[in-house]
Amino acid sequence: MTRRSSSEIVATTDPAPFATADLEQLRSLLTAAGEASYRGDQAHQWFWRQLAPSFTAMRTLPQSVRRLLDQSYRFNSVVPHQKRVADRGQTAKYLFKLADGKTIETVVMHYDATDRSRARTTVCVSSQVGCPIGCSFCATGQSGFDRNLNEAEIVDQFLTASRDLGQGPGALTNVVFMGMGEPMNNYTAVVGAIRRWARSDTLNFSPRRVTISTIGLVPFMERLTAEGLPVNLAISLHAPNDELRSRLIPVNRKYPIAAITAAARAHAERTSRRISYEYVLLHDVNDSLEQARQLAALVNHRLSHVNLIPMNPIEGSPLSPPSKSRAQAFQSVLQSAGISTTIRATRGLDIDAACGQLRARELQTMPSPV
Repeated sequence: MTRRSSSEIVATTDPAPFATADLEQLRSLLTAAGEASYRGDQAHQWFWRQLAPSFTAMRTLPQSVRRLLDQSYRFNSVVPHQKRVADRGQTAKYLFKLADGKTIETVVMHYDATDRSRARTTVCVSSQVGCPIGCSFCATGQSGFDRNLNEAEIVDQFLTASRDLGQGPGALTNVVFMGMGEPMNNYTAVVGAIRRWARSDTLNFSPRRVTISTIGLVPFMERLTAEGLPVNLAISLHAPNDELRSRLIPVNRKYPIAAITAAARAHAERTSRRISYEYVLLHDVNDSLEQARQLAALVNHRLSHVNLIPMNPIEGSPLSPPSKSRAQAFQSVLQSAGISTTIRATRGLDIDAACGQLRARELQTMPSPV
């Protein structure tokens, strides 16, 4: 068989993403071009372990190999379009542009060490372009739904943030699927990304450091539990009863609270991972003391935690966050009932850091299609 030089192998019109490249296929590509197969292993190491910013930066590879890789693969499936920094450098929000021109958001948040926790840096990744759920208090849902992200587009959010931060004390320690989209609606790509991060030949990033936030799509929650993947689950609850939750989150009519909490408890028992119940506090909607008592009765489980989140204001929305004292009173009711509870510190208000806000502002400035 005649071998072709690397300069003779041209890219397809849509190069495959390098983040999901199979190592054996990579070796075969190089061998077919007359290059040593071990160069594929070197490129793999540069990409995953040394967090090279481009194929060109893989300095130990011959120029012919770097050129072939650049022709054959897309180095990054998410291209930084905007970056905003807030909270004295502790919060950064990225607006990424995808190959088809769509945009998604990713947020990086650093938390200093306290007497109760270690320092950590968390990346909040998106799983979809937009969101089909349509929660009444969410900017992402208001901008509609375009499509699922593929596995590489999820993986590359983590890698791009990691390259920006570098390795060392400020490196990423946790991943939360709390960006744009409903992760369980894109189950295969989300779980594929988590498993890829966890591989010993990539990042060796434990699933125990990953949290999947879900509105409560019970069949996929049950599938995740059956697979035994020890990720953390965060349930976007936001109401203590079905009547109110169905008004805030229409999909609750299909998967009511009792079914969601049962599936969550089953996951906790199978994996020994604590379940977080996310509860966005909305002034005069779900923040009364009676509603706090209802919530306490609902989540009274040994592996549960309630994360109270004062709503991030959304331009044009009639909904608003409660006062600080009202949020604290709500928390006190839960704590008196023995429920582990925190009030999430609001981050990045001046950079539209809440889910979907930066993208929504970008979409507003784009010209309408002819």
